[in-house]
Amino acid sequence: MAYKEKNSLPDLPPEGADAAADVEAVMKKYDRESNTRVWEGVPRQILRFLAAGFSVYCIWVTLFSTMMPEERLNIFLGCVLILGYLHYPIRKTHVRPNTLPWYDIVLMAAGSIPFFYFAANATSIIKLATRVTQDPKMVIMAVVSILAYMELCRRCVGIPILCVVGALMVYTFSHVRFGKVIYDLYFTPTGMMNTPINVCAKYIVVFIIFGAFLERTGISQFFINLANALVGRYSGGPAKVAVISSALCGMVSGSSVGNTVTTGSVTIPMMKKTGYRPEFAGAVEAAASTGGQIMPPVMGAAAFLMAEYMGIPYGQVALRAILPAVLYFTGIFIVVHLEAKRLGLRGIAPEELPRLLALLPKVYLLAPLVVLVWLVSTGARTMQFSAAIAIIVAIAVGLLNILVAKLSKDGDTSGCLTPGKFVDALEAGAKSSITVAVACAMAGLVAGCITSTGLASRLISAIVAVAGGRVFIALFFTMLCCIVLGMGVPTTANYCIMASTCAPILIAMNVPKVAAHFFVFYFGIVADITPPVALAAYAGSAIAKAPPMKTALNASKLAIAAFIVPYMFALNPAMILVDTNAAEVLLIAVTSMVGMFGVGMGLEGYFRARLNLFERLLALGGGLCLIYPGTATDIAGTLIVAAVILFQTLRTRGKPAAAG
Repeated sequence: MAYKEKNSLPDLPPEGADAAADVEAVMKKYDRESNTRVWEGVPRQILRFLAAGFSVYCIWVTLFSTMMPEERLNIFLGCVLILGYLHYPIRKTHVRPNTLPWYDIVLMAAGSIPFFYFAANATSIIKLATRVTQDPKMVIMAVVSILAYMELCRRCVGIPILCVVGALMVYTFSHVRFGKVIYDLYFTPTGMMNTPINVCAKYIVVFIIFGAFLERTGISQFFINLANALVGRYSGGPAKVAVISSALCGMVSGSSVGNTVTTGSVTIPMMKKTGYRPEFAGAVEAAASTGGQIMPPVMGAAAFLMAEYMGIPYGQVALRAILPAVLYFTGIFIVVHLEAKRLGLRGIAPEELPRLLALLPKVYLLAPLVVLVWLVSTGARTMQFSAAIAIIVAIAVGLLNILVAKLSKDGDTSGCLTPGKFVDALEAGAKSSITVAVACAMAGLVAGCITSTGLASRLISAIVAVAGGRVFIALFFTMLCCIVLGMGVPTTANYCIMASTCAPILIAMNVPKVAAHFFVFYFGIVADITPPVALAAYAGSAIAKAPPMKTALNASKLAIAAFIVPYMFALNPAMILVDTNAAEVLLIAVTSMVGMFGVGMGLEGYFRARLNLFERLLALGGGLCLIYPGTATDIAGTLIVAAVILFQTLRTRGKPAAAG
């Protein structure tokens, strides 16, 4: 279908339509957040407005509340627990409509009531200090609440993090007096109410709600159309569209699996139709969607925790993340391009693509993001206030869409913010906050156990001794820990635990604080595409109807920058703007881009013709030299990559170029 009047994608093939219809099934299989109870009729409406009310409450608290942290966080934890048990069944097969078993009612009540009780009596409990654990009633309520949260964690986050929490709690109870453990984990800011849950209640929830409103303005479709207009016509265009659109959409959604499924239902069938192998198409979408969490300025929920842990403004976190994120997506883009050239793939016919000029009237959709970035980067307002203003701008954009739809010929109402969609956005924000809040609570328990036992210092001493002062070994072990823990665990929880355990080890070995936290952040993210439990890649394989493990391996290859760049900025933090200057950053950016091209050639085994094994090794080696900042390595890498390109050019001179 020719693109004339509508700013939409061309009609999908039947397979694409089927894939889009299967989105919910795929999400339920690979995304725990989608395995929720089924509510219908009046109960559905009650729960809908209850969740929306929670979002409104969170916005009000972050902007206007003067409550003590002990009051504010206990109420927040109690509300999350109630919403969690109302949404998540004991097993994903227990989804009979309008059914809430008696045992879930008991768990919900027994677990949440103590939080509200402690919030109402916060002042007197604070005055009691450690004597509070002398009251058996207080101890029982604390234990019940912790256990109720751990069960909710099993339902909506997963078992891996629960195993970590359980093991640490067993260790803590065996080394520290029972009453002191309960006091530290429940009644002080060193446990459940540690930094993660405080940041979640104060910042993250508001930004999640902002993301929910932003998605309902139609910005995801705008990003897809924009990517099509920019690169759709070039060789292997649909894959390049997937890289750009998934990076932009993933930045907003903050979910690797969710973005893989939603945008992948559009991009993956297009890639397959062009000629990409199914496992490659699924891998492209998974790798790009996963990278959305490292894409400034939003970067998902973990970025706010990074700012808090490192003690720097959020704007600086986003700024330091720019070059690594660009290298990540450049690496994927290069491999996609070389794969298209190797296979002789063409782009989408120009008449089937949106025209860039036709998209310009929709540029106002970016207003909420522009306002947010400006407010955060200038420090004009606090982060939570900036997010609240951005929500108001997103609402205004949604209302403007109504006027635009009435005036336009196509009558597209997908981005119009009706009263129903307004409530839907608030509800979606609350539901998305549940898993993040539960993960943050579990991370707080981990931090509390480590603090109570002094385990952190012992871990640091042990790892430093094993590494023998060699930073690379400590980095390698940290990478393994992040990937293993990240198998099926949300990025936020993964980062919180690694920030409490592994980041201090790297800092003790003279890795700069910012570099250490970025290192664990990156490897917590790539766990979503790293076998054997690569949930984003498996979701992509389900849409592409491809073998899951092949898709995961392809995604890992495409995301090679995410495995290389963290080592580079840990060993030389100039890449993340630590102790550097503008000229050095520009040089690093240019040489690193060329280096990624060398790495891409080596991985794909193709430039103008197939590379033999020796040429591939040379290209890889030269590319790695260029990515690592340093004069000697830059010179060596430039010469090596240039030699491979020159030899390929001479060897293919006079031969017909690949199609595309």
